[in-house]
Amino acid sequence: MLSGLMEFLRACLWPNSDTSVHSGSDSSGRQDGLLWYKDAGQHVNGEFSMAVVQANSLLEDQSQLESGSLSSFDSGPFGTFVGVYDGHGGPETSRYINDHMFHHLRRFASENNCISADVIRKAVQATEEGFLSIVSKQWPMNPQMAAVGSCCLIGVICNGTLYVANLGDSRAVLGRLMKATGEIHAVQLSAEHNACLEEVRQELRSVHPDDPHIVVLKHNVWRVKGLIQISRSIGDVYLKKAEYNREPLYSKFRLRDPIKRPILSSEPSISVQELQPHDQFVIFASDGLWEHLSNQEAVDIVQNNPRNGSARKLIKVALQEAAKKREMRYSDLKKIDRGVRRHFHDDITVIVVFLDSNLVSRATSGSKGPNVSIRGGGITIPSKTLAPS
Repeated sequence: MLSGLMEFLRACLWPNSDTSVHSGSDSSGRQDGLLWYKDAGQHVNGEFSMAVVQANSLLEDQSQLESGSLSSFDSGPFGTFVGVYDGHGGPETSRYINDHMFHHLRRFASENNCISADVIRKAVQATEEGFLSIVSKQWPMNPQMAAVGSCCLIGVICNGTLYVANLGDSRAVLGRLMKATGEIHAVQLSAEHNACLEEVRQELRSVHPDDPHIVVLKHNVWRVKGLIQISRSIGDVYLKKAEYNREPLYSKFRLRDPIKRPILSSEPSISVQELQPHDQFVIFASDGLWEHLSNQEAVDIVQNNPRNGSARKLIKVALQEAAKKREMRYSDLKKIDRGVRRHFHDDITVIVVFLDSNLVSRATSGSKGPNVSIRGGGITIPSKTLAPS
């Protein structure tokens, strides 16, 4: 009966989530053990490649690419939307974002008849508020939902402009051709919110001047309140609302002193820039990739290999590095099952968006281009995912 209740709740909260393994069709991607990939596809502004590898017992990374109309009106705006959502404490928040973020963006884009930083900010806030309402409703029967959260990396290409919004430590990196040398230079587009960065610790201390323990060095890792590395997220309600940091939440999440103001923020950092003909591609990836590859190393891999399968290639090189750090063979690492695999690397999501300057300029003039909607990761997800993580 309990499993039936959990399945009913999952169907209500994540109506679009897929619980079946995707077959080897090109349209939905292919499966190879814990690796899901779509080697090549077309979007309004060029081509793309996607790949996801699972390490956790439940896949906590979620992702999507949407291309075509970015509003509810046929007249546009048209463009490409990319989302990478790196969950923690469970998959619930990242799945919720995957099901709701783009719909909110389209709603606000329709109301404003454009894409803007403000439209993206409103979509993020609406998604945060929506998940908060889920936590509120489930608190009596599943209070641990208050301790589930997700990083959120968004990219939108519209009218020749690239918008990148980020909460947490996923990262977007641009590959830009340097005309003087002919080399491809890596340009980081996203600001990260990880307590390992000095500027993030300074920001937290300035917001919480009365809390000497707002950041704590624990096992040689800086953590917010000794609990979490990131300072901004969607979800993690237990560190934003005092009423959810109490029993029956597990004691390891409960703070000794009451929360006077939100400890974590849901405000995204947003960058806006006009795309130039020498901008070649953008790599959107969860921090699982950047743990093993530098920005320039990732850009060089994309540049020096065929476009087809570039995302899968990035994950392969990252896993080879992970295996090397543990003094084991890559072939042996691939044999390790999910759950145990998390001791060697994180879930990793990569979306490489190639930019065709002719298509970018044509999209600016009103050409619609292909309609694409794809989710990353077709790995089987058990129906018991609403149980406490």
